Amino acid sequence: MQHPENDKQYKGLVVNEGVQNLPQVNPYATFRRQKRELTAEEYVDGILRGDITLLGQAVTLIESSLPKDQAIAQKVIEQCLPHSGNSVRLGITGVPGAGKSTFIEALGTMLCHQGKHLAVLAIDPSSERSKGSILGDKTRMNELSTEANAFIRPSPSAGSLGGVARKTRETIVLCEAAGFDTIMVETVGVGQSETAAHSMVDFFLLLQVTGTGDELQGIKRGIMEMADGIAINKCDGSNVERAQAARVSFKNALALFPPPESGWQPYAETCSSVDKTGVLKVWKMVEDYIRFTKENGYFDYRRTRQAKYWMYETIHSELLNGFYQNPVMEKLIPEMEQQVLDNKISSFVAAHKLLQEYARINH
Repeated sequence: MQHPENDKQYKGLVVNEGVQNLPQVNPYATFRRQKRELTAEEYVDGILRGDITLLGQAVTLIESSLPKDQAIAQKVIEQCLPHSGNSVRLGITGVPGAGKSTFIEALGTMLCHQGKHLAVLAIDPSSERSKGSILGDKTRMNELSTEANAFIRPSPSAGSLGGVARKTRETIVLCEAAGFDTIMVETVGVGQSETAAHSMVDFFLLLQVTGTGDELQGIKRGIMEMADGIAINKCDGSNVERAQAARVSFKNALALFPPPESGWQPYAETCSSVDKTGVLKVWKMVEDYIRFTKENGYFDYRRTRQAKYWMYETIHSELLNGFYQNPVMEKLIPEMEQQVLDNKISSFVAAHKLLQEYARINH
């Protein structure tokens, strides 16, 4: 290659030719052999031994959309199911900025010091534009992540209902089979669609803060009715009096709601995740609820009803995947979409035609 800079008119400027015919492969690079794929039995054996590495890999399989991975994942779940169910499942939701991650770290660290084995399934919001997630909850729980008895798994919400990852419930099964006796599910934030989170936990905790105006105004009635208890966080410093006043407001608001099906009367407690005060009272609320519902039979009834709910959710999910992953439909959908965009056909007619074609293919 000729460099014009080497012309004599450019005094004192020289460009070297460089190295010609560079090798395509780095001769100093070390090659790794392709990792052997584990069988479902090997995953299950590792999970039952409490192998955190294999547990994490199995959760990755569950979250994968590849048919090959899903086939192995379903076998793993099926074999782990008899070893599950022996835990307290706690769902934690709240307005953005309520301090959910800090609260979970404070409560989780306390539970680990009590000898409990804790799994935290932190749901990270996915971008609607890029579909990506930061998955930074583990970095925000520095103290808890160093505990030997803790397993923290951030997962992308991937646009699923209520900000709860679609496979979170199956992940709970694997964590319980691995010996974790306390499962925490942290959701993205407050919204009517938090029903998904409520449908996989035993106790649904609403985390709230003061100093944001009318505390009750920002909370939808649907969330208040689903909550089994309320924790008013950041009750420290100059915020103590406001937090105590908010606790009374929530207590009065909860008393106006119809009595829950469980027979349990939800109430509010104050706490500070930073000072780690009041966290024990919140956990006592959870323990009292579990004891109360086990005695009156509602605990088992709720779990049975949840299993039925997720059976139908899985059916809906599998039907959607089957529809969009079908090779014929993959070709037909863009064609119908273009006809809708060109105003040649209505969106409703297009949808019916696609569904009719899919039914004909699977007949």
